Amino acid sequence: QVQLVESGGGLVQAEGSLRLSCAASGRHFFWYNMGWFRHNSRNEREFVAGIDETATNTYYEDSLKGRFTISRDNARNTMYLQMNNLKPEDTAVYYCAAGLSAVEALGHMDARGYAYWGQGTQVTVSS
Repeated sequence: QVQLVESGGGLVQAEGSLRLSCAASGRHFFWYNMGWFRHNSRNEREFVAGIDETATNTYYEDSLKGRFTISRDNARNTMYLQMNNLKPEDTAVYYCAAGLSAVEALGHMDARGYAYWGQGTQVTVSS
């Protein structure tokens, strides 16, 4: 089992940047596939990015490629999301998630594969 805590959200102007962190506690962080999702103002959940256990493979929502970068530091039990050139439509609550084989079976973009979720961090982008 793993517990997840997000941080780094806040208010930023359009074209600004933020880096979100997801700190994991528990055992064997390096076993887990990790992902970022967001809930927008319409309460729709969207896949943002995913990363496999060893950071060999990363996955992105197509519209976010080039602006967002996912990474992880297994020695620090932490995952990151670097967000650049932010837009008002990026405003959402961002959640990190962890999963094991179900993520691989369903694909990193499918939220059903992730068994563990953080509490979320609010990102607000002003125009």
